[in-house]
Amino acid sequence: MAIQRMDNVGIVVDDMDAAIAFFVELGMELEGRAEVEGQVADQCTGLDGVHCDIAMLRTPDGHSRLELAKYRSPAAISAGPRDRPHNILGTHRVMFAVDDIEDTVARLRVHGADLVGELAQYEDSYRLCYVRGPEGIIVGLAEQIG
Repeated sequence: MAIQRMDNVGIVVDDMDAAIAFFVELGMELEGRAEVEGQVADQCTGLDGVHCDIAMLRTPDGHSRLELAKYRSPAAISAGPRDRPHNILGTHRVMFAVDDIEDTVARLRVHGADLVGELAQYEDSYRLCYVRGPEGIIVGLAEQIG
């Protein structure tokens, strides 16, 4: 077997506290925060002089994680507008299963989230939507129904 599991998804952010608050409101648990710098960080990222703050959050089931990183150096580079459309090449969203999609959207709005499109229903199986969170991150929400 080539892999054992997917360990985490990494997201570079500018406002660490706002990003943590958003994902904690979503239901993730903050495992911890740390500073990363030095030769290993430089080698792994292919950058020189890496110094960043990281926060690791996990889903309530303990199987998935997000690693948020705020670069002190080198400075983070903007990939363009934060309200990019969904069809941009590259990573476009992280999807979470939720138990009440409308309540989740309402709670995330307090943290600046906006619907990308509309709340939609796929057959009699799922209610789905995308919200744009901190740093323009698109988060998918799926509520199983029926």
